[in-house]
Amino acid sequence: MQHRSFIFVAAFVAALIFGSIAAYAYDSSNDDKVANGVTVAGVDVGGLNTAEAREVVARELSEPLQRPVVVSARAKRFTLSADDAGLRADVGGMVDSAIEKSRDGNIISRVARDVRGAEENVDVPPEVTYSREAVQRLVQRVKRSIDRPAQDAKLNLPALTQVKEQPGVSVQAGQLQRRIESTLTVAGGDDREVGVPRKRIEPKVTRAELANKYPTLLVVDRSTFQLKLYKKLKLQKDYTVAIGADGFSTPEGMYHIQNKGENVAWSVPNKPWAGSKAGTVVPGGSPENPLKARWLGIIDGAGIHGTDEVGSLGSRASHGCVRMAIPDVIELYPKVPVKTPIYIG
Repeated sequence: MQHRSFIFVAAFVAALIFGSIAAYAYDSSNDDKVANGVTVAGVDVGGLNTAEAREVVARELSEPLQRPVVVSARAKRFTLSADDAGLRADVGGMVDSAIEKSRDGNIISRVARDVRGAEENVDVPPEVTYSREAVQRLVQRVKRSIDRPAQDAKLNLPALTQVKEQPGVSVQAGQLQRRIESTLTVAGGDDREVGVPRKRIEPKVTRAELANKYPTLLVVDRSTFQLKLYKKLKLQKDYTVAIGADGFSTPEGMYHIQNKGENVAWSVPNKPWAGSKAGTVVPGGSPENPLKARWLGIIDGAGIHGTDEVGSLGSRASHGCVRMAIPDVIELYPKVPVKTPIYIG
């Protein structure tokens, strides 16, 4: 009985040793083999050795990555080649990672997996490098071509024709960069075209809002000797005026009413034409003060004021100011706040 037990134990030990040796030999023979179920960036390499896996990955992943990425926006297209992007796929590194994943666990778990025909169900992520600076340069090139600032509605003076507002567009640089980088590193499918994410930029002033931008507006037309008063761009009244004589031109352009006053004093310019009054101050209301009744200052001593020389109206007669009949300037005065825009053309 003891002899039989010994034989049984010896046979069991021998079988165990033989099985271990066989398992070790089997496992060692798979050192260079990818386990079933392992993929590299979605490419199935299960059951392949290192050389075979590298060939498959190069064909299915590396080669498609060499196709250029195209950024498109309607009729405009911008291309980034793999060379310009400095794109490199580490095929060897990815396959080595697949082999490492296949060797996870211990000899017993690996042999049991293969005997059962089980799979690892592991995907090795792509190992792709590229130049971020090249991507950023492409994004800036797209922005320079597509970005357009919004245009506010505006007036053409002195005609007061209204120019329609135009919305602008801005490329969303961060989002576009992420799209390009994602497409650069994905080989699946034939589509390596990227749309341009854009944001509409609304104008600050529309034609509907333009009137509110000009609650009061004065326009002086020097060719017709007319001063026109507008409220919300609607003509309220026009007045015949005198403007600067030859050599004393009334300033041309867009200005604003800087100050106002009733029967203001006149600081006489220290100029030869002022004669004995040059450099003096003539009190407001004095018969010798030409700034009659009301004053609306424009720029550099030029302004709008009343005059009792009504025969000069409709001509070039002043030293740069805009002259009005006294009743007219009195009527105009309360309707024109300080900072009112005035266009002289």
